Amino acid sequence: MSNTSIEYDAVINTCKGLFIKKTHDYGTAWRILRPESITDQIFIKAQRIRTLEEKKVSKVDEDITSEYIGIVNYCVIAMMQLESTAETPLEIPAELAGALFDAKVKETKELMFAKNHDYGEAWRDMRISSLTDLILMKLLRVKQIEDNKGQTLASEGIKANYQDMLNYAVFALIKLTPAP
Repeated sequence: MSNTSIEYDAVINTCKGLFIKKTHDYGTAWRILRPESITDQIFIKAQRIRTLEEKKVSKVDEDITSEYIGIVNYCVIAMMQLESTAETPLEIPAELAGALFDAKVKETKELMFAKNHDYGEAWRDMRISSLTDLILMKLLRVKQIEDNKGQTLASEGIKANYQDMLNYAVFALIKLTPAP
């Protein structure tokens, strides 16, 4: 599992690097988004990945890797937004945004290791397209939970689904990274 931890951290470092650069450029403009809008942003990225997987041709100069990075970052943003209150300012200092990013990833990585223990890193034998489909399924679940005003009878909540999507996107990015 030590390889998984190293690979996971490398992917997260890439994702966080882009998050920090965009925070520098745009501030925390994402704070204006309602949770449903973030879910839809993730959906757009996952749907584009699926379309590219099926059509094998891109007419926009952004590859699947950049879309998975976007999914990771929007999942982190979604988890930050879930814990924000009316008192949370729209503009968060970059240092605090980075610390919040790290906290959400740390919690999500711990969940990944617990699940990897139980599932034996089954994701390593999965196709990337299956990871895309799992992200899309989780998105449909989140949309349903959002439509039900967060009420569930027997299901995980929204945050757990964002954590799973983040981990699936990291797994896809690990699989897309050429071996050294």
